[in-house]
Amino acid sequence: MKWDIEGIPTLLLAVLVAAAVFGITVWLWPRLAGSGVRPVLGRAGLQLAITLTAGSALLLAVNSSYGFYGSWRDLLSLRREDPAPAGAEAAGSEALQVRGTRFWRHAGSDDPAVIGRIEAVTVRGALSGLSGQGYVYLPPQYVHASAGRRAEFPVVLALSGFPSTPGVLIDRLRYPQLALEAVRAGRMRPAVLILMTPTVAPPRDTQCVDVPGGPRAEAFFARDLRAAVSSYYGLTRDARGWGAMGNSVGGYCALKLALRTPDAYGAAAALSAPYAAVRDADTGDLFGGDAGRRQENDLLWRLRNLPQPPVSLLVASSRRGEHQYPQTLEFIDAVRAPARVSSILLASGGHNYETWAREAPSALEWLVGRLSPH
Repeated sequence: MKWDIEGIPTLLLAVLVAAAVFGITVWLWPRLAGSGVRPVLGRAGLQLAITLTAGSALLLAVNSSYGFYGSWRDLLSLRREDPAPAGAEAAGSEALQVRGTRFWRHAGSDDPAVIGRIEAVTVRGALSGLSGQGYVYLPPQYVHASAGRRAEFPVVLALSGFPSTPGVLIDRLRYPQLALEAVRAGRMRPAVLILMTPTVAPPRDTQCVDVPGGPRAEAFFARDLRAAVSSYYGLTRDARGWGAMGNSVGGYCALKLALRTPDAYGAAAALSAPYAAVRDADTGDLFGGDAGRRQENDLLWRLRNLPQPPVSLLVASSRRGEHQYPQTLEFIDAVRAPARVSSILLASGGHNYETWAREAPSALEWLVGRLSPH
């Protein structure tokens, strides 16, 4: 039984504790009647206990639905990194190290030759000076391919939202599983998937921005990551073979990478994405007070005021349940040739993993279908 922060056992225990505290409160309340110090303190303590236990159960339920934190370590340390697999030994180049292989099973098999391999990696950026942890899914066709044929595989960078961990892309959105099923059904070519969060300077939410005097998150994803992964795994460096996709902030990053660095990513898909960088306690000032920089990172402003690159874009939203649905329609209307846009517009949904899980299969197949490595 797993007692992780997203686990059902943890949530059930929290609900039981809250119910027990409520029952004890009902039982003790008549005994604490009166105006003396002890009765008043007793009633206050019981009310505090109800608030804490009920609130904890509610927060665990919300986290289970949205996947904000993948483990107690993430919550307590406020870092969005997955630990290396137990017993793993790092191998690789200075730019990319493989920390181990993540065990997984699909359709009754755990044989990498049948279902592919998921490697836990650390990427260190020479240009940005940043590092990020994540997973690389290698399909079984890659595992069997000769070194010369590996450059023919499309590459997809899949990004989660904020806060999150790379593990939710496997456990909640099931990207490797979706890819394997689509290939087996003949709906998609085999592709290499890079599974990461956009948080490469934790705990700051950099929103894939090159912050003046701060973390160069855009340079990490547009330059460092591509160079490290393509070199280590023998993959194409051609932007026509690279695509990015993501949910929430990860979707904003994906669209921005294609629009701002089309020589790095030729296509992008975004699920429930905002279309401009926010400013809050997690981001701080991402643009150093420069209004021009902020505009350049506003995707609607870019589409309306700057030449559009020859990239393929997909946006997904819901008519009911998504606050950014009107902006999604504006985005679609603003795309002009040579850029191209497609969309997934659900009748109802929400900013959550249940909705993204409905959109992810079609979005992934669409994205890989737009990639043509050379």
